[in-house]
Amino acid sequence: MTFSIVATDGVDVGVAVASKFIAVGAIVPHARAGIGAVATQCYANPRLGQLILKLLESGLNASDALTKAINEDPGKDERQIGVVSIRGGAAAYTGSKCPEYAGHIVGSNYAVQGNILVGPEVLEKMAKAFEAKRGELVDKLLEALTAGDAAGGDRRGRQSAAIIVLRPGGGYLGLSDTYVDLRVDDHPDPVAELHRLFGIWELTLLNREDPNDVVLKADVALMVQRILKGLGFYKGDLHGNWDEATEEAFRAWAGYENFENKVRSDDKIWGSVYRYLINEAKRRSLLPDD
Repeated sequence: MTFSIVATDGVDVGVAVASKFIAVGAIVPHARAGIGAVATQCYANPRLGQLILKLLESGLNASDALTKAINEDPGKDERQIGVVSIRGGAAAYTGSKCPEYAGHIVGSNYAVQGNILVGPEVLEKMAKAFEAKRGELVDKLLEALTAGDAAGGDRRGRQSAAIIVLRPGGGYLGLSDTYVDLRVDDHPDPVAELHRLFGIWELTLLNREDPNDVVLKADVALMVQRILKGLGFYKGDLHGNWDEATEEAFRAWAGYENFENKVRSDDKIWGSVYRYLINEAKRRSLLPDD
């Protein structure tokens, strides 16, 4: 009772999914960095997701791994699965008893699949959106999910959505493979809410800023001191020099706001972080809202 996409770009692997079903992200997505991704849905058997990942890791391609796994499941006629391998190649399966409309499309390094959809246009729009979108895998997955939702998605309505993208060493502070992992478990507009959450995740955790979107610490030292003093992080004088006390106060504030992944060790601040600081100062009436 779901529509989803599994995909890879040769580095990242991921799954995006939405459904009229509580917490679809707890059941459908399965992924392993450097191996592949699987979506298990329609009377889902999550064990198949882990089995297929093991088969991919053993060296099987996406199609063979899917075939072997589904043939071991006595309930295969009610299952729907999409698979992608980090080595390239995708495969999908829609059982004969999956509720209409049910189907899948397999493209280059991706597969889209769904059941109880308003029609085939949901999958067609998803595939076209994924292929047309520029950017990282996470951007392409979100674009595909949004296109499926806009085309009507699950004909019963909306409830939950999720996205997971894994990248070797791409997680928090480089200490995990979890590049993006977000769930909307119960919401009247879950795909839109997923986008909102991703905006926060991207701002605080992802290091993919425009390299030209920076400000020099020397140019904004006085403003930063003024704001951080108002916020209680800076105790020194407002002298306009970016000294050790200013750096320590800025790092303390960044950690408080969960920007530790965005703190630079050079003479610059990311523009996105500086704008957040300015907006926070305006929100707290430390600067005029103009």
